Amino acid sequence: MGGRSSEREVSIKSGNEVVTNLDKSKYEVLPVIIGEDINDLAKIKTEVVFLVMHGKDGEDGTIQGILEFMGIPYTGSGVLASAIGMNKVAFKRAIDHLGVKVPKWQIYEEGAEVELPAVVKPTDQGSSVGVSIVRNKDELTMAVVKAKKYSKEVLIEEYVKGIEVSAGILGNKRLTALPIVEICPKNEFFDYEAKYTEGMCEEIVPARISEDLTREIQRQAMMIYATIGCRGFGRVDFIIRDEVPYALEINTIPGLTPNSLLPKEAKAMGINYAELLDRLIQLALE
Repeated sequence: MGGRSSEREVSIKSGNEVVTNLDKSKYEVLPVIIGEDINDLAKIKTEVVFLVMHGKDGEDGTIQGILEFMGIPYTGSGVLASAIGMNKVAFKRAIDHLGVKVPKWQIYEEGAEVELPAVVKPTDQGSSVGVSIVRNKDELTMAVVKAKKYSKEVLIEEYVKGIEVSAGILGNKRLTALPIVEICPKNEFFDYEAKYTEGMCEEIVPARISEDLTREIQRQAMMIYATIGCRGFGRVDFIIRDEVPYALEINTIPGLTPNSLLPKEAKAMGINYAELLDRLIQLALE
């Protein structure tokens, strides 16, 4: 847990929950908080690493590559799937042929025409860090400056207003789609504050959508997960407009506090938090 990304504190919070809830009769648990120096990893002698590092270095294939080099099994997706999942542009290009709807998008270039309203995002951050919804030129200028603090490349997306949902997946080759969670943020969208501040968001599992739409979103989520080459677990976020789902992004290391979306989805399926952790470790060792 930890690392040096903008999501360090969230990672430590998730990591501490994992440490607390791992079955101590099955596992000898060694918590490792990665600081500025990723070489802390070299000190580990372990059978499996449980990765709860979000954002840069933890979710983008960097730490996965180090663990591959060291020959240590780890939870979650491998190097390539992690790198694609973390980069929003690479993700959109990877799923382009699947027939899945995504909001119209472009990479920001100075002077290029931008249809407003729009969503402005850094291309390689998680937890909605640096994301803005903009409605006029002045807001666009400020949003681009904000996004560039976190990423060299800035993504402009069509603003799709609708129902926000997330679809969790468990598995390596044999996949299990979890019940879909509906996200009802108090803010304009599911931003950093709504994600991590108590009472700023209501999450409803299962989502209040039709069975047909539920199955379609689960089908799309599993197809995206398999196409990217994910392992272990993941979560695909969608917005539904006029009964049509638009895929936004994939999270290859979703938040793992008991209040996070994926554990809530698992719980709705009868998989408690400790069992979920067990399953992720088994999938890593598989």
